[in-house]
Amino acid sequence: MERLIKEIQTLPGELWWGGAIHDGIRMPYGADDVLLDLTNLLENSGAPFFVSNRGRYIWHDRPFSIAFRTGSIRIEYEEGDIVLAGSFADLPRAFHDGANEFFPAGGRYPDPLAFTAPQYCTWMEMHYEPTQDKTIAYAREILSHGFPPGVLIIDDNWMEDYGTWAFHSARFPDPKAMMETLHEMGFKVMLWVCPYVSPDSFKGRMLDKKGFLVKDDEGRMAIRRWWNGCSAVLDYTLPEAFEWFKATLDELVNRYGIDGFKFDAGDPSGDSSWVWATSFRWQGTTIPNEDCAAYGRLGLHYPLSEYRASWKMGGAPLMQRLRDKPHSWEEDGIRSLIPNSIAQGLIGSAFNCPDMVGGGWDGDLQATPFDPELFVRYAQCAALFPMMQFSTAPWKALNEEFVSYCLDAVKLRLRMGPELLRLAEEAGRLGTPILRAMEFVFPGQGCERVKDQFMLGDSILVAPVLAKGAKERVIVFPEGKWLGDDESYVQGPCERTVEAPLSRLPWYRRQ
Repeated sequence: MERLIKEIQTLPGELWWGGAIHDGIRMPYGADDVLLDLTNLLENSGAPFFVSNRGRYIWHDRPFSIAFRTGSIRIEYEEGDIVLAGSFADLPRAFHDGANEFFPAGGRYPDPLAFTAPQYCTWMEMHYEPTQDKTIAYAREILSHGFPPGVLIIDDNWMEDYGTWAFHSARFPDPKAMMETLHEMGFKVMLWVCPYVSPDSFKGRMLDKKGFLVKDDEGRMAIRRWWNGCSAVLDYTLPEAFEWFKATLDELVNRYGIDGFKFDAGDPSGDSSWVWATSFRWQGTTIPNEDCAAYGRLGLHYPLSEYRASWKMGGAPLMQRLRDKPHSWEEDGIRSLIPNSIAQGLIGSAFNCPDMVGGGWDGDLQATPFDPELFVRYAQCAALFPMMQFSTAPWKALNEEFVSYCLDAVKLRLRMGPELLRLAEEAGRLGTPILRAMEFVFPGQGCERVKDQFMLGDSILVAPVLAKGAKERVIVFPEGKWLGDDESYVQGPCERTVEAPLSRLPWYRRQ
């Protein structure tokens, strides 16, 4: 198909956010030459939407290529119309107009516990060997070390096999009793699932006969290589296959009281970093990335649904987590959390979660020099995000002093719980990001390039320390009077260097 081209002249000082949120570390776009292809979401979420500090936005219903150059934007696409809307004066007004038009808020938000308490994932604690006894013991450890109950995520290999979504009878002999115990302790429970199916299993053969699996170009069961081996793929773009998967998950909810699901994988088949063994033929769509959008719609049926990969799910009541990060102080690690989450909010994914405190890469903490200071700063950075999730138990990785710093961050989150819940309700009703760019709250005040601090709502400025060994940091204060967590007052606008020992997460409330 012939590629169409649209040229857009940029306005003086115009900067842009949007597209693939894993690239948020390079946003805002406009100062340097950048070429993007939205069929590659870099293993995270994205949308065909860009919004600028000069009050304009770009939308197209399909993925496209976009090049930001000095003074211009060049878009290449295949069909349909590129929407360029302007004259909205500033970033927040342009965002709300674009959101209301193309991804309006759904009126709902995830279960309140996802905001008012931390989440705990079993991944780094148990890897591929979760059991009923280990899960209950971990929950008891959480409470015994002074951490509050929250959402507990039982990760990979709780099930019989990929595609056979039933508890493994040897590892989980009485799932209902386990759920009752965890609920009595105050936890809610999510189960890890994915769209992959072991091809030589009974379930794989059954789904293949029904025509519910993705086909290759020759009409045979397609096999995809992924991080756990080679599997067939459920074709959730096919309504009958979608309903089969939903009915399977509903059975877990109804039979055991499962509260929700961690929907892993599901990355777009067009993503160039995930083009593996075969070409795919989806039965329900021929449009790139729409398979990922169909996967996202599964989560709309549950009060707790987490996604790493998603497409065009702005306004939906889904928990959207940043992709796994290495244990690093660099731009691929802790420094990416704030800018990527800002980008996530500006494509409509308000209920966002940073990567897990304690790491998400299997073996990462063992393969690289473990840095307890980084662990603490990561916990502090995540403490006032819309959501906070632990993978590694702090009391197993840190000494008593450093554990107390992580616990202080969690206690701050608990105190802020009512405020976070109010912002979640607002996001569900209006689509407004919970974690906001400085430019979103203070448009036109010179904050457009600030991406190492953020606003929680309109009144709380959060400025985590993101550099190794730092005991102070520079904070940009917009206009107004600001009361700090240390009881100090700052009159803005100004830049101020503040003390930030390892025990402190600097944050300020606008008076």
